[in-house]
Amino acid sequence: MVVKKREGEQTAALIYRFTKKIQQSGVLREAKKRRFSHRRVTRNKRHISAMYKAEKTQAILKERKLGLL
Repeated sequence: MVVKKREGEQTAALIYRFTKKIQQSGVLREAKKRRFSHRRVTRNKRHISAMYKAEKTQAILKERKLGLL
């Protein structure tokens, strides 16, 4: 968004025009909407995570059987 200062225009008026233009364009609303959206986890990452969790579970069960936990 480009807003140039007019001749003899006060800074406050420039900022007012800028904020008005931003609100009308919907840029701010879109940025706020995207702020908390997350990408979906890929199938490969889910698989790796599940394998890691299964390994950890097996290790804990083994330690319990051996009396280490």
